[in-house]
Amino acid sequence: CKMKILSNIVVLVLFLSCSFNKEQIEMVYIEGGSFQMGSEDVEADDDEVPVHEVQIKNFYIGKYEITQAQWKNIMGKNPSYFRGDDFPVECVSWEDVQRFIKRLNAKTGKHYRLPTEAEWEYAAKGGNLSKNYKYSGSDTLQEIAWYIENSDSLSHICGNKQPNELGIHDMCGNVHEWCSNRYDSLSYTGNILKNQSILVEYVFRGGSWLSKKKYCRISNRNHCLKNIRHFSLGFRLAEDSHE
Repeated sequence: CKMKILSNIVVLVLFLSCSFNKEQIEMVYIEGGSFQMGSEDVEADDDEVPVHEVQIKNFYIGKYEITQAQWKNIMGKNPSYFRGDDFPVECVSWEDVQRFIKRLNAKTGKHYRLPTEAEWEYAAKGGNLSKNYKYSGSDTLQEIAWYIENSDSLSHICGNKQPNELGIHDMCGNVHEWCSNRYDSLSYTGNILKNQSILVEYVFRGGSWLSKKKYCRISNRNHCLKNIRHFSLGFRLAEDSHE
């Protein structure tokens, strides 16, 4: 009888441990600093210039993109087109992500959020450890990203490619990643962008499994409406540092 009770306790502990671990988000500490945001590369688009200095405070960012298992644990359902617990969640809108974050924070007592696009670019460039790569972690895209030439037209398990200087994976491939900023806000240069959209659009960064090389560059910017869902669009989380 005692053995049965002990066995049941062990099972319960293991169950609670597994349930708890599913919602743990592995974060990387990013030491703040200044960096040159944008690009004057021949491939750069008009919204990547002018290159300008940005100051970044200490913060944390997800080592990996949010997985489908993590999403399901909080939201109960998996919206993704390509299925697999360790694959990045996709087909989630900016609004969907805000609901996920609200529930996740309520459940964990944390204060997760989306990264600003400046934080995203700083982290992708390697922060204070930057080696000035064209892509996040290498000048050879094949080493660090799933993109149109090697993805077989689908997403892949998070973290299977080489990380960048800070140990962060998949910032230039696998799925695009939502940021917190409105595209027509003052978040990029401090000046209102030309040809602003009347509709509210939000920034997403990073290449994806269907991106050509040009669109996997660290400085490349993308944007769409906050209610849009796409099978190449996911996210990773950030969190403030109080140090």
